[in-house]
Amino acid sequence: MAARFAVGDRVAVRRAFPLGHIRTPYYARGAVGDVERICGAFGNPEELAFGRRDGPKQTLYRVRFAQTVLWPDYDGPPGDTIDIELYEHWLEPATE
Repeated sequence: MAARFAVGDRVAVRRAFPLGHIRTPYYARGAVGDVERICGAFGNPEELAFGRRDGPKQTLYRVRFAQTVLWPDYDGPPGDTIDIELYEHWLEPATE
């Protein structure tokens, strides 16, 4: 499976709120960051949590966000970042 995004691409986290086991942090939904690394392809944890093991593997990315993007009240140094590992089905190209 080829990765949809490359290192350095700007991506947005889908703004979705499905029920069930979700590995994507609530606070990151809708945020825009940069792909820092492609971690590989793995079983989708949202499916694995329900015992469904035969689905396609999903590419996992490490995405870097400015702290102020996730927490507008963040009062640390302006260059501070946080990395979050997110599966491809949660990402879309950033429009900004």
